[in-house]
Amino acid sequence: MEEQLPTTLNDKPKVLLVDDEESILNSLRRLLRGQPYEVLLATSGAQALEIMRQQSIDLVMSDARMPNMDGATLLAHIQQRYPDTIRIMLTGYADPSAIIKAINEGQIHRYISKPWHDEEMLLTLRQSLTYQHSERERLRLVQETWDQNEKLKLLNATLEKHVASRTAELQQTADMLDLAYEELKHSYVTGTEVFSLLANLRLPPAKQTNRQIIELVRVYCKLHGVDEGTSRDLTMAAALYNIGKLSWTDSMITAPADLLHHSDRERYRGYPKQSESLLMTLEPMKDAARLILHHQERWDGSGFPDRLRGEAIPFGSRLLKLAVDFIELQRGLILERQMNSDEALVYIRSYAGRLYDPELVEDFIQVCAAYLSDISLVDPSIKVLTTRELVAGMILARNLNADNGMLLLNAGKVLNGPLVEKLIAFEAMEGAKYSIFVKVPEDVAVLETS
Repeated sequence: MEEQLPTTLNDKPKVLLVDDEESILNSLRRLLRGQPYEVLLATSGAQALEIMRQQSIDLVMSDARMPNMDGATLLAHIQQRYPDTIRIMLTGYADPSAIIKAINEGQIHRYISKPWHDEEMLLTLRQSLTYQHSERERLRLVQETWDQNEKLKLLNATLEKHVASRTAELQQTADMLDLAYEELKHSYVTGTEVFSLLANLRLPPAKQTNRQIIELVRVYCKLHGVDEGTSRDLTMAAALYNIGKLSWTDSMITAPADLLHHSDRERYRGYPKQSESLLMTLEPMKDAARLILHHQERWDGSGFPDRLRGEAIPFGSRLLKLAVDFIELQRGLILERQMNSDEALVYIRSYAGRLYDPELVEDFIQVCAAYLSDISLVDPSIKVLTTRELVAGMILARNLNADNGMLLLNAGKVLNGPLVEKLIAFEAMEGAKYSIFVKVPEDVAVLETS
């Protein structure tokens, strides 16, 4: 592993763009003009490695298909020599083997398809560099904690009066570490949701499912008091359950599963395993990947890939199957006829004990009723407001998405004055009308509108 020059927290992050097509590099450079990054360009893997040998690079985004050294190979070299550098792969075609190689060997942080959406590209770069900054800060705090412990050993014999104050400092440092780690985990969940929106670009709007499944799973977890770790794994599984379908043809990815030909049906039965394989090398995704692997198992043991039966199927997988089927039945991705929500629930109830956990079905149907009616009925402190009714201090209760599906703000965001003004301006620019679900703290008053 080669050493890189240190980068101070006050330096602009250095972003290296690698592509053998200069037109692509020029487009990316124009997109990043005005962003708080120092942008460097390379037209080959060898040139990129030479640049990294000479200076510290925070993030590398490389095209997948390049002569002499492809993107996956380049990112694998960078992972070995400069593991601290964020690695993103940019590709214009769906190639599972290239994706798997990039994930397994290059341990990429993100995967972006061409053509990209400018706002989503900028969001991905911003979140990736934020993740890197948080990780560096966490490591700095770990080192600081270790240093302080060493000082305590030396001071303990003669400086007993300092023990209380040092202990307080250590507790503060530990609290900061916990907070940083929680922020990292939250950023990972948000990252998976952003990635799911990118993956959904393969599908027409009427066939997209991930956002609704994420929201449905969150409502279930909230109503049933599911612990934070399980809720986080379920959310990530809902965001990426169908990532294994990205290599399918357009006709197959939009076809009802019930109408697939024999060869396509066998490929369909392999998508949970394909999804799990793509995610297993990412440590924070391992539990979510296991839920994805078994979300097509059936209560009577006739499912796939392992024909698990009854409670041998992980609880999260049983819940995920209910959520996936409920939404996909309405999108025409399971049967040729698209059902409405009531028909989908009748279908699910009729297969309780065969496809679905019979005890879980009724709970799920009650959650669907709350999900379909209004989240504000579940929690009286949650209001549905327009942008002009928003007040600083309110907390976003649901992800806010633009009409085109782009994630604008994630749930849990505390609103402030400038952010509210930006939402109002963006809504006017898009000609949209947002209904925003917010949690209203007791000390925040809702504006009365005439």
